[in-house]
Amino acid sequence: QVEFTESGGGVVQVGGSLRLSCTIVARTPNIYVMGWFRQAPGKEREFVSGINLPAGIELYADSVKGRFSISRDSTQRTAYLQMNSLKPDDTAVYTCAVGQYWRGYWTTTTNDYHYWGQGTQVTVSS
Repeated sequence: QVEFTESGGGVVQVGGSLRLSCTIVARTPNIYVMGWFRQAPGKEREFVSGINLPAGIELYADSVKGRFSISRDSTQRTAYLQMNSLKPDDTAVYTCAVGQYWRGYWTTTTNDYHYWGQGTQVTVSS
């Protein structure tokens, strides 16, 4: 019911920047939140950032606050994740996801996101 187009991953040196984008075509109504999760080898998937699409309310994991910035465009079907001051610990597969409900600042678990993209690799080299 939701098609994803993700882009922007790649290899960057420590301290560098990358911008991820995610565009959806949704045949499912009521998509309220779009966000990114990441998973590094041997680690669990973790929330990175999310945005309430109608209101533009932003959510961030503590580990990326002040370095990452999420935004969405006027169609509310494309979101961007600007990642600055990248660290080796940011290396992971980043996956875009959307959810049909908004739980405020608790909309940070995998259960809050119902449709998932294919993911894109981000590698920060030192």
